[in-house]
Amino acid sequence: MDPLFIKSLIIHWDKVPKNSYIRKIKSLKGLESLAFQSPVTFFVGENGSGKSTLLEAMAVSYGFNPEGGTMNYDFSTFDSHSELHEAVTLVKGYRRAKWGYFLRAESFYNVATKEDEYSRMPRGKPQFFHEKSHGESFFSVIQNNFDKNGLFFLDEPEAALSPQRQLSLLIELYRCAKEGSQFFIVTHSPILLGLPDAQILTFDKGKVHPCRYEDTDSYQITKSFINNRDGMLKVMLEE
Repeated sequence: MDPLFIKSLIIHWDKVPKNSYIRKIKSLKGLESLAFQSPVTFFVGENGSGKSTLLEAMAVSYGFNPEGGTMNYDFSTFDSHSELHEAVTLVKGYRRAKWGYFLRAESFYNVATKEDEYSRMPRGKPQFFHEKSHGESFFSVIQNNFDKNGLFFLDEPEAALSPQRQLSLLIELYRCAKEGSQFFIVTHSPILLGLPDAQILTFDKGKVHPCRYEDTDSYQITKSFINNRDGMLKVMLEE
């Protein structure tokens, strides 16, 4: 039997308004369904290619708050999410997640504020996120919320993390995936993308399709820069 919480998704385009900007996103406009084959699925591609839009739609469709947090979170500071979640059907497996979290780099401050408020309630354990550095509080949320048999949506989790912390996050991803969790992650990090046995889907070239780690722009550009920094800088800066 398939152990994944979410096996695939279907987009019902008749539920997307004719004038919606979603219809103008090249990678998404021809997408009718998408299958997932690994406990960890990465969404990669250039900025504006539709990665975060699809991830957000999946998370909201599943029941998460658009700005992030657990499924118990119910707040809104700015209504910025698209209507795509109303057109997405998630095809679920036989298992049900025991826990979950939606982490968004862009709205992390708002979620951290709510985390602090909730943790100060009776029987809560104050986390003092705003008294820590951005990276420390970011990683603390990850450590406190990652667990086995959970479903997690992460939008650019590397944004506040040092390379060392990214390696620590990779270890956490590997451990939780082995313990029955499932992850959907938007990232530009060549470190995170190196996770063994992960499914990588690129949103470049006008369609969503599988991609090898070594073929991602994150890997190729980083490798080229490290191996030939002087040459690349000379060409770029002279131009």
